[in-house]
Amino acid sequence: MPKADFETARKAMIDSQLRTSGVNEPWIMAAIGALAREDFVPRDRAPICYMDRGVPLDGGRMLNPAVATGQMLVEADADAADTVLLIGAATGYVATLLAQRCKSVTALEEDAALAKAAAAALDSFENAAVVTGPLAGGYAAAAPYSLVWIDGAIETLPAAIIEQIVEGGRIVSGLKDGPVTRLAIGFKRGGEVALRSFSDSEIAPLSGFAKTKEFAF
Repeated sequence: MPKADFETARKAMIDSQLRTSGVNEPWIMAAIGALAREDFVPRDRAPICYMDRGVPLDGGRMLNPAVATGQMLVEADADAADTVLLIGAATGYVATLLAQRCKSVTALEEDAALAKAAAAALDSFENAAVVTGPLAGGYAAAAPYSLVWIDGAIETLPAAIIEQIVEGGRIVSGLKDGPVTRLAIGFKRGGEVALRSFSDSEIAPLSGFAKTKEFAF
């Protein structure tokens, strides 16, 4: 697919998907409009990367729909003072968007191949680093964070991650409730975080965040 065709598809995605979903902030439009989404997916899946759906990556992971990313960017309200923990860096698409806006981005990934791809994507950013480890544990070594972004749907928010958010800081995430997934935001108050959903979304579930099954007689 020629470069010009990708650029046309990217513009159409912005106009028909993002703007119609309430994503209109100038910096978000500029960042997404300039970032080649096709560079963050396997080559054979590049032709579908601007459709209104997630794109399968290797290792069973997904590049989430652009609408989910755009709406999360709006709610996160990231700025130049933010220190960010991105959980589920995948190939580095969201990390690249955040690195253009925030003071620092720590991009956590547990899949070695995806982490390598994310590191290559972020190579030119001095304020971003890719780290590896279990996603549900967060990354305490660089904490605290003013913004935590979980790039996938979770059933439960681990205490270890809450501890890494500065008091008054915020978190954006997907939420999984049975077959339904939503986007949510929460703020840390008194050491606790209550996530509030703000939009239904086809954001892909992340492993490691399942609720503990209760024992029943």
